[in-house]
Amino acid sequence: MAECSQDGCENVAAVRLYIPWDADRDVCTAHGRALVQQDGVVAEPLDGAEKDWS
Repeated sequence: MAECSQDGCENVAAVRLYIPWDADRDVCTAHGRALVQQDGVVAEPLDGAEKDWS
């Protein structure tokens, strides 16, 4: 599994974020919860990452 794409984060990526004004990125659940609060951002769970949802 890949690491979260957020700078300084070493958690496993579990969510793909589709961001209208920026590139799509794979992030951990913690960053996914925070970033998906922004208008237009859509989150999709990554295949095989179910165990990393915490």
